[in-house]
Amino acid sequence: VQLVESGGGLVQPGGSLRLSCAASGFIFSSYDMSWVRQAPGKGPEWVSAINTGGGNIDYADSVKGRFTISRDNAKNTLYLQMNSLKPEDTALYYCARERGAASDSWGQGTQVTVSS
Repeated sequence: VQLVESGGGLVQPGGSLRLSCAASGFIFSSYDMSWVRQAPGKGPEWVSAINTGGGNIDYADSVKGRFTISRDNAKNTLYLQMNSLKPEDTALYYCARERGAASDSWGQGTQVTVSS
């Protein structure tokens, strides 16, 4: 299993970024996927999840209305479109493969920094 995140960077408050997670080594379309983030000095925070077909999506209250999760099963890729970014969104963002009630694989993460 390999998950490789990309798309992070430095952005001003109110800006946007689109994160990608390229999956390989498993049948991507058979697994629910999620995004998790970890801010400096804090524990992991679940951000969003999407089921295998993309028809069932959920968001943390902190990002609802600003972030959009999606997936392209033909490209084995998970996405997170982040709009109206706030300084409190600064974190290392990971994609994770879901298995049952827990995540069983994570990528190395991509850093998102929101600062003026």
